[in-house]
Amino acid sequence: METKTSAQEYIISAIVEHRPGVLFRVSNMFRRRGFNIQSISVGPTEREELARITITVNGDEKLVEQIVKQLRKLIEVVKVSILDPKNTVIRELALIKVTAPDYRAKTDIINYAEIFKGRVVDVSHKSLTIEVTGDPDKINAFINIMKPYGIKEIARTGITALSRGEPQTR
Repeated sequence: METKTSAQEYIISAIVEHRPGVLFRVSNMFRRRGFNIQSISVGPTEREELARITITVNGDEKLVEQIVKQLRKLIEVVKVSILDPKNTVIRELALIKVTAPDYRAKTDIINYAEIFKGRVVDVSHKSLTIEVTGDPDKINAFINIMKPYGIKEIARTGITALSRGEPQTR
């Protein structure tokens, strides 16, 4: 018997004051309420006094609405939006260090990186580090192709996203 669940991935975009302690207050709200963050990224916006926090969470619609309500209660939060994945540009950056013990493995890995529009950012005698940017599905596909070579390390930035067209989080 198949169990249906309404849990899915949601992307929340929050414009916050760009000053020390704000990221702590936002992440602490998640901790206090027991909400799990799948990924979080933060960076300055076009206005130097503001920063954009992109938070990815898994849950149902009710949970995400509760998160948004809690975020809006924080004084430093200027605006919060739930982004529609169909109308959003989503990107993530990953650095993947792969075992490449010989010339043949290095050549294969470089060819795969080119197919994924990645690039080699570091080379050693026994490994390559590849930078791949794109949506999480693309990055996961590249990681799966690299698994047979032996992945030594992975660092992912977490999703950053903007709605298509006119700004929604102002």
